[in-house]
Amino acid sequence: MDKEAFERAKLKVLLKQHEQHGFGTLQEKTVHAVMKLYYEPNIDYHEVPIEGFIADIYTGSRIIEIQNGNFNRLRDKLAAFLPHYPVTVVLPIPHYKWLIWMDEESGELSKKHKSPVTGSVYSAFPELYKIKNFLTHPNLSFAFPLIDMDEYRLLNGWSKDKKRGSNRYDRMPLALYDEIRFDRPEDFVQVIPYELEEEFTVKEFAQAAKIHRDLAQVTVHILHSMKLVGRTGKRGREYLYEVML
Repeated sequence: MDKEAFERAKLKVLLKQHEQHGFGTLQEKTVHAVMKLYYEPNIDYHEVPIEGFIADIYTGSRIIEIQNGNFNRLRDKLAAFLPHYPVTVVLPIPHYKWLIWMDEESGELSKKHKSPVTGSVYSAFPELYKIKNFLTHPNLSFAFPLIDMDEYRLLNGWSKDKKRGSNRYDRMPLALYDEIRFDRPEDFVQVIPYELEEEFTVKEFAQAAKIHRDLAQVTVHILHSMKLVGRTGKRGREYLYEVML
């Protein structure tokens, strides 16, 4: 993690937006643009055609793909890239997030409202589930930058206050809080809370990780599919798991 490099990348993108007459005028979303410059400042390595696709970053020896979600669309790229190149998938995760609502007609902005949800690496696991068949590939690694950010949403939803079902306009990165890296499959065990007993249930995992049970279920499922945890039996109606390493 290099917070100074992050600030340099953020400043460069914001200056470019200013030159193009304001926030949201870039062809790509702001967080994606900042992350590309953060991971590779040389723009000659950006948007490179390779293996029938466009890689976000190709250095000549490594591919970096920056995703804002929807890993379903990543599967074909991984199938094409991984047999030939090391690939790092980057998923920026909102850490502290402030919501700002935008009126489409007037452009008026609401006051900032801090989201009650604090993002963590566990937020990545519903997306990882979509590519779980690739997770043990030796050429695949991950980076999960935790970013404090403002999120701008349009007041165009279906509810009375127009917020439910609304569209996200853009996200403005404020600061790089942390970065979690999984350079090999075994690194995924770092998400297992150290205070768990040798055998544990999904419910106990959720309590120790301080996440919702549904998110813990997806996380444990992925760890089990990667053979990093194994089932040892049952406690009541719940499966028991233990670390296999």
